[in-house]
Amino acid sequence: MELTDYKNIFVFAEQRNGVIQNVAFELLGKARDLADTTGEKVVAMLLGEKIADKAQTLIERGADEVIVVDTPILKDYLTEQYAQAIYHIIMERKPSIVLYGATTIGRDLAPRLACKLHTGLVADCTKLTIEDTEDGRKEFRSTRPAFGGNLMATIVCPNTRPQMSTVRAGVMQKREAEVGRKGTITPMTIPFDESRFKVRIVKTETYDKKTLDITDAKILVSGGRGVHDAEGFKKLQGLADVMGGMVSSSRAMVDNGVMDHAYQVGQTGKTVRPQLYMACGISGAIQHLAGMEESGYIVAINKDKFAPIFNVADLGIVGDLHKIVPMLTERIKKEMDK
Repeated sequence: MELTDYKNIFVFAEQRNGVIQNVAFELLGKARDLADTTGEKVVAMLLGEKIADKAQTLIERGADEVIVVDTPILKDYLTEQYAQAIYHIIMERKPSIVLYGATTIGRDLAPRLACKLHTGLVADCTKLTIEDTEDGRKEFRSTRPAFGGNLMATIVCPNTRPQMSTVRAGVMQKREAEVGRKGTITPMTIPFDESRFKVRIVKTETYDKKTLDITDAKILVSGGRGVHDAEGFKKLQGLADVMGGMVSSSRAMVDNGVMDHAYQVGQTGKTVRPQLYMACGISGAIQHLAGMEESGYIVAINKDKFAPIFNVADLGIVGDLHKIVPMLTERIKKEMDK
């Protein structure tokens, strides 16, 4: 087949225990933007057991069509079973682009499929675009941190299809649900080769996750090496409390044992997009910027006026955070008590 015979943008709509994950909605939002540029359709792939009733939700979030594979074989995620299903869909429908979330499932599934399909895969992307080339083509480009996060690499897959990328959760913007939006729901039956099913789940254990997720926060007060210690983070917590936000951290303070990895922002942590991000004592290394530069409004507090964080900040305060943060906390508290 010619490369031009591959059409439409497919999204793997990850679900767990029947709950569609936020990253699926984020990917649909980005896929919708890309498809509007190329004039193609957005197709979501929804796999699992007893999940067909979730398909309309995906249409309302931007999908033109939802391919549903509803079978007990896909009740729990297992690599071979899911890979066979997605491979069958791709071979039958010939999409131009396929997007996956860079989750534990996506990072396991996408490389397996890239190998089966003999195509490329750009992993852990933070930006996706369609660009016009000099010869009049529209080219899909994926951007990701490279060389330890010291630069951002934009990668193309010019000679094979489909073009595939995994995308970090929290990077792309979800579309507001368009209730009642019309689309096509297509049930599909997969001819599984069960002789290849070598792994089975023996036991599943769940636990209550009490840690709040910083990717859901509207306001983040984030601390870096300049915060020094746990006492310093108490000052940040005080500021976060009066604003109704959460505290997060750079990698340095996680490595020092001051903060838990669940609160780390950056390339090796989580990608966040709060309405307000306050970077306190954070220098602004590119590894950290990769996790927060899409925030709505960025305020930086740092003693070093040449700190790279000021290059991305909307508002910069040069000074000692240990003096500024308590003063700022008291001022905001007084304003809110009026």
